Amino acid sequence: MSTTKVPGKLDTIRALLATAEDPRTPESEAELARKRAFEMMAKYGVEEAMLSDGQPSRDAVTAKYVDLPNPWSMSRVRLICFIAQNVGCKAVHMGVRGNVRRVHIVGHESDIQRAEVLYTSLLIQMLGGLNAQVVPYGVRSARAWRNSWTIGFIERVIQRLKAIEQAARAAASGETSATGRSGELVLADRDAMVEAAYRKEHPHVRTSRGSYSGSGYGDGAAAGNRADIGGTRRIGAQTAGALAA
Repeated sequence: MSTTKVPGKLDTIRALLATAEDPRTPESEAELARKRAFEMMAKYGVEEAMLSDGQPSRDAVTAKYVDLPNPWSMSRVRLICFIAQNVGCKAVHMGVRGNVRRVHIVGHESDIQRAEVLYTSLLIQMLGGLNAQVVPYGVRSARAWRNSWTIGFIERVIQRLKAIEQAARAAASGETSATGRSGELVLADRDAMVEAAYRKEHPHVRTSRGSYSGSGYGDGAAAGNRADIGGTRRIGAQTAGALAA
């Protein structure tokens, strides 16, 4: 996958996120960095779509395998799949390969890049927040409680991400690309191209919804509500494994 055409903006976003996550950064500066990073990320996908209209090779539909290790590999799968699906990609869990779980992502190059950046940042927050939890007294299974905590975190974070993405797409609906097409039509065509490529790769895929036990969902959702998508608080500062191809 080519990353040479737009390294500047993504590098700036990564640098802003790193500044916001650094415990040595004063909170006022960290909040400004977070706010700017997510503003740039929200606009980036639409900008790339508009600039690439009529130039299919500039931001081609491609695919990428992602291997996700333990601990909490299934939570990592949920996180990357939901992020990918909400930034214009399609994703499917391929199952366990050796000691890792594999996810296949199909999408435009710029959108896969966005998914990678968001996944890395939100994984740090999720695992940092999870490691900081004290399982309530009397809980029968600490692992089930922690698993439900991650599900609550992921679902709330994705709700917020979805709202940001929808707002960015709505704002672009009246814009015009270099070829004279509306933003709404450009984005709809991109979605259709991704869907076609995904169905070609996975013609028999089916959707399933997992179940969970444990009572940590509400605490995880509350933590997801505080996660750094333009918010004012940061959950944890521990590092976690980056996205691995």
